[in-house]
Amino acid sequence: MTNQELEKLKYPIGQFQCPKDITTNDIGLWIETLEQFPERLEQLVSSLSNKQLDTPYRPGGWTIRQVIHHVADSHHHSYIRFKWALTEDKPVIKYYYEALWAELEDAKTAPINLSINHLKAVHAKLVYFLKGLSKADLNKSFIHPEHNEEVVLKKNIGIYAWHSNHHFAHIEKLLKREHWI
Repeated sequence: MTNQELEKLKYPIGQFQCPKDITTNDIGLWIETLEQFPERLEQLVSSLSNKQLDTPYRPGGWTIRQVIHHVADSHHHSYIRFKWALTEDKPVIKYYYEALWAELEDAKTAPINLSINHLKAVHAKLVYFLKGLSKADLNKSFIHPEHNEEVVLKKNIGIYAWHSNHHFAHIEKLLKREHWI
């Protein structure tokens, strides 16, 4: 497999490209993506066998099961980061080692319905919360310690909408390649 082919498997929808000027329409579309994601994901994976769930989406990549558990963990963190940014002045958020979390036993073996149900709850709270944010709130930020980057909340909404679609595409493209859908 060439580096270009591997890169396409890693980033099936490309990397996140944030608009220079984030509009109200961008934010609305991103929130809609977040609102619909848990149900879309559940529909995509609900009929998969354990063998299929334990198939990596790419060579050297996580299994479908690990991806689903990763998304639940990641979006849980994101929800907390939004709350920190609104209750503290540019807080430095806690970084977590997602690759190590994906190797923990729950990520490798737990039933996916645990994370699907978790995503439904987290996204319901997150979407409700995001819809109530003011323009001033959307311009608040946190510091991500991985690159010492300030992340504005309105951009973070876009990042997590992209993240939802990114991992959905990992799974969907594997299912299509394997003729499982």
